Amino acid sequence: MILAIDQGTTGTTCLVVDEELRIRGRGYRELSQSFPQPGWVEHDPEEIVTTVLAAARDALVGLDASALAAVGITNQRETTVVWDRVSGRPVAPAIVWQDRRTADRCRKLPADLIRERTGLVPDPYFSATKLEWLLARAGRPASELAFGTVDAWLACRLAGEHATDRTNASRTMLFSLAADAWDDELLGLFGVDRALLPRVVSPAGQVGECELLGARVPLTGMAGDQQAALVGQGCFAPGSVKATYGTGSFVLGRIDRLDAPPGLLLTAAAPEGFALEGAVLTSGAAVQWLRDGLGLVADAAETDELARSVDSADGVVFVPALTGLGSPHWDADARGLIAGLTRGTGRAQLVRATLEAIAFQVADIVDALPFELRSLRADGGAAANGFLMQFQADLLGVPVEVAAEREATALGAAVLAGLGAGVWSGPQEVASLLRPAAVYEPGMSRDEVEARRGAWRLAVRRALLR
Repeated sequence: MILAIDQGTTGTTCLVVDEELRIRGRGYRELSQSFPQPGWVEHDPEEIVTTVLAAARDALVGLDASALAAVGITNQRETTVVWDRVSGRPVAPAIVWQDRRTADRCRKLPADLIRERTGLVPDPYFSATKLEWLLARAGRPASELAFGTVDAWLACRLAGEHATDRTNASRTMLFSLAADAWDDELLGLFGVDRALLPRVVSPAGQVGECELLGARVPLTGMAGDQQAALVGQGCFAPGSVKATYGTGSFVLGRIDRLDAPPGLLLTAAAPEGFALEGAVLTSGAAVQWLRDGLGLVADAAETDELARSVDSADGVVFVPALTGLGSPHWDADARGLIAGLTRGTGRAQLVRATLEAIAFQVADIVDALPFELRSLRADGGAAANGFLMQFQADLLGVPVEVAAEREATALGAAVLAGLGAGVWSGPQEVASLLRPAAVYEPGMSRDEVEARRGAWRLAVRRALLR
């Protein structure tokens, strides 16, 4: 058995998985977010650790932790933690990937250099400017501090190791993809001393041993959540593409070369190689806003039925640029808008427009891929929404295959840990164990699709104006 830890933006999921990729145990704990100023999003690093331990304990109910072959960690990427090297205590709240406080700094960065070295674009989404901001206020020498994304923070607290993997390192804006190493010029640009940095390991490599519920278990897998989901969906061949529908939506497609078209990111993949990525910054978070901000729904599960209760959104288009727009626009200053409102607009139309917006954003990313899409593999919480998955298939004109296990991110962490521990011989054996739970075939005419997407593009142009 393998314990997979999936530490996400709004909670931590832990799965216990056997060698047939069957789920033997499951635990989940919510994680609170703090919004101290507009555009700021923070987590308590200690609460992150608490949720991990509690979710792991829940997953292992009735099971023996000492029987675990390995532990794998996957995590919300880019979220930045700085802690005291001696005490292991955080020196400030973690700055979450959604945080936009460093947008002004990003406008002044050398975009060509960052793109060429890292495959990324200058955006507050990534870790480097968050780290720079924290260091400027820490007032401590680098020799006393340690930096890491959430995987490194958990490796430190669970296994006493200051380590990250290449997929998480590739999201910091400090890591050269070609060299597969920290980049001295970028470190100088952001004033980051090498003493702060974790060592970089393979996503399916030995990291250390975790102290977990009285047992010592090898930590043999670490990867950022989206790269882990690519593995958990069995996307090992070039041209295979998955979309994870969570707080944001993330589209990753495997490629075999270091080259990315405009609007997409190039990132390290797991267990090796590279992937193109498109990031939707506000996806499930838009549904959360309907629930918590507007009170239009009591639960996200209501949105499927509400969207189906009307024949259309009656011309309503919602661009959920609540924290700017990600791929392919990369505009931190874009603002959300709702267009096409009439006196007859009700909550069903707004809910339907919100779900459609998620699919429209994913379709925009797919348009930017430099190869023809044959199918899309879908996972994440919103993949359970039948209306959204059908509308996604309609827009793309290809089948959407929904994973049997929605927690494909955690499943990917288990696979990487198992590969690192020798549970499976390689990716082909893993891929043979994975089957979709549902397949949505496209049914909308291409003329209707183009009309719908035309209205969406017009609304996006308006959201980009300022």
